[in-house]
Amino acid sequence: MSTRIFQVDSFTDVAFRGNPAGVCLLETEADAKWMQQVAAEMNLSETAFLVHRLDGDFDLRWFTPAVEIDLCGHATLATAHILWETGMVPPHCQARFHTASGLLTADHIGHRIELDLPVYPPAPVDAPDEFLDTFGLAATYVGLTRSSYLVEVSDPEAVLCAAPDGRLLHRLNVRGVMVTALSADNAFDFVSRVFFVSKARIDEDPVTGSAYCALAPHWSERLARNEIVGYQASARGGTVHCRMVGNRVRVSGHAITILSGQLVAR
Repeated sequence: MSTRIFQVDSFTDVAFRGNPAGVCLLETEADAKWMQQVAAEMNLSETAFLVHRLDGDFDLRWFTPAVEIDLCGHATLATAHILWETGMVPPHCQARFHTASGLLTADHIGHRIELDLPVYPPAPVDAPDEFLDTFGLAATYVGLTRSSYLVEVSDPEAVLCAAPDGRLLHRLNVRGVMVTALSADNAFDFVSRVFFVSKARIDEDPVTGSAYCALAPHWSERLARNEIVGYQASARGGTVHCRMVGNRVRVSGHAITILSGQLVAR
């Protein structure tokens, strides 16, 4: 029996930019070991696995090439894109996902897909020994979310040029590090880059939807605005629109299908 599988570039409307994600449409729940093997075979930062429920919603899980994770924004956006593109969800209906991070939803808002995600605002902390030296940064703020550091700097050029020492970085007992600054480009409010240091086996993530669960509340408070736009300045790059709504953040962007096919190994 074959399984439909796709590769989608998220947070971009241009092919081969943004963040690529795998989307695997399952007929029934699959074995976690098999899903992990598929994610390793896809060798993307995340692959999403989707099962249609009897109530019309979907069960959604995400795997990196090495581990299952509890939240992935760009792969959720990619999944919603595939559901509308294939007609599994009607064009003007909401997609609803039951996940390890609770119920997540996706809506078409204009030409973008908007995700409703939880907020994980950072709390200020003292930087660990050698932490800032690892990046060569002069931080104006260091915060800690539930699993990652957020480092704000005053110079956006420092974000673009950040080159952490991987050996020191992997000593940190966190999932990742977000480096961010106000944008020098009037098209965006802030810029960021995201480096992972955990067993997920990802060095720099091209565009990280879940990072905006922390970046959005941080910059919304700094700028005293509920709607802000970020640019993730990786080599591939991607634009993320953020809208604060109470204790949730609406994160939106474009997506484009790159590959579609059949997975025949099971």
